[in-house]
Amino acid sequence: MAKVTIDGHTIEVPDGTTILNAARMIGGDIVPPAMCYYSPLKGSGGKCRTCLVEVSKGSEKDPRPMPKLVASCSTPVMDGMEVKNTTSPRTLEARKGVVEFLLINHPLDCPVCDQAGECHLQDLAFDHGAAKTRYEFDRRTFEKIDIGPYIKLHMTRCILCYRCVYTADQITGKRMHGVMKRGDAAEISTYIEQAIDNDFSGNVIDVCPVGALTDRTFRFKSRVWYTKPLDAHRECDKCCGKAVLWNVGDEIYRVTARKDQYGEVSEFICNTCRFEKKSLSDWTVEGPRKIDRHSVISANKYFEPIPEHTPLLNKA
Repeated sequence: MAKVTIDGHTIEVPDGTTILNAARMIGGDIVPPAMCYYSPLKGSGGKCRTCLVEVSKGSEKDPRPMPKLVASCSTPVMDGMEVKNTTSPRTLEARKGVVEFLLINHPLDCPVCDQAGECHLQDLAFDHGAAKTRYEFDRRTFEKIDIGPYIKLHMTRCILCYRCVYTADQITGKRMHGVMKRGDAAEISTYIEQAIDNDFSGNVIDVCPVGALTDRTFRFKSRVWYTKPLDAHRECDKCCGKAVLWNVGDEIYRVTARKDQYGEVSEFICNTCRFEKKSLSDWTVEGPRKIDRHSVISANKYFEPIPEHTPLLNKA
């Protein structure tokens, strides 16, 4: 076991635990943001650099601070380590710069993007983004393509986090897409626009932190905060059958896997549950879904206490 202190909060964690996961065990605002790390996927992390933190004390044996900021998603804790996240001006300034780079080629699509309201980049830009960009050159643009009957790829929004590639490698039977080309021309694509048609391909939509991969069956149907999420399950011979139904009235607008407060899926679902079971009679509804994330999506009115009525005018 190793004892680590993050922003003044001390916790004892198993050896080999990363700084990011140690912070998640503590919880609260000290948890660094992560756009590429996804704990169920092996090899994820280290791409986006949004989780950079300052290590002010390496360990009890070697108390020297680390000279550079480190990626908390891939740096294991050491016994006696002291980490600064929100209390470090260096970290906050670096994170602001990382967000500026992520937004260089990202379009201002929030008003029309289906991911709006549950977008990690949207939350990150709100917390650390600048009011206006300093970038004066043309942004890279790509044509929107359909990769299969259910998935729309909007590469212009992609931040190259590689989550969808790892998902296809580790969850689905075979991967038909990946990162093509290099540098500024790099893009997520299929070879000659080959369709992705395996039974678990829809999970790339859930793992995408931005609106690059979206559900074609839900596209432009509703804003996510207008829908009512419900926990539900069904008997399925392909997956766990546990999902979240996003309803407007009695109509199911979309089906997703269940995510935790960090937007991570622990039990992936198949395409049959996600795309083909859109009737309430197909599901056993467990109750309203409590969204833990601090974003627009968590504004579930039915979890809030009803405020007392206050008359606008006092009686004479």
